[in-house]
Amino acid sequence: MSRGYDGGKKINGRRRHVITDSLGLLLMVWVTAADVTDRQAARAMLPVLRTRFRKITLVWADGGYTGSLVTWAKEKLQLTLQIVKRSDDMTGFVVLPRRWVVERSLGWLMRSRRLVRDFEALPASSEAFIYFSASMLMARRLARTTAVSRPLSSPRQAQPTLAA
Repeated sequence: MSRGYDGGKKINGRRRHVITDSLGLLLMVWVTAADVTDRQAARAMLPVLRTRFRKITLVWADGGYTGSLVTWAKEKLQLTLQIVKRSDDMTGFVVLPRRWVVERSLGWLMRSRRLVRDFEALPASSEAFIYFSASMLMARRLARTTAVSRPLSSPRQAQPTLAA
């Protein structure tokens, strides 16, 4: 079944689980029913992450990944799962170290009209559109940096202007 109900967040539908690098670039995506918890998704995603990216040894995660998952990742996968928790004495919005990277990446992806709502019939097609949106973001950034850093071939040629 590709849809479910998340009782904690009170939502129907699907949940997007993402793993990014420290720059916020997408490494893995898994779209599941909303009733799949963060820990269940991590148990499925971390072994795949370990086989695809052998050099990764440290993974930062939020409080939803606490518990036996930390010791399981250390023993079975030789991954250090470091939990970034919010302390109880904080009030209001507080930027937590390393957790903002994933939130920023999700914000970048939500600029894609197709990803704002869940239009896809299959989770695999939803994952494909997430990868497509991430590749479009990276391509725009690469094109912008090469256009700006490219030397002028002629003194009469105007510097290109870029719209963000």
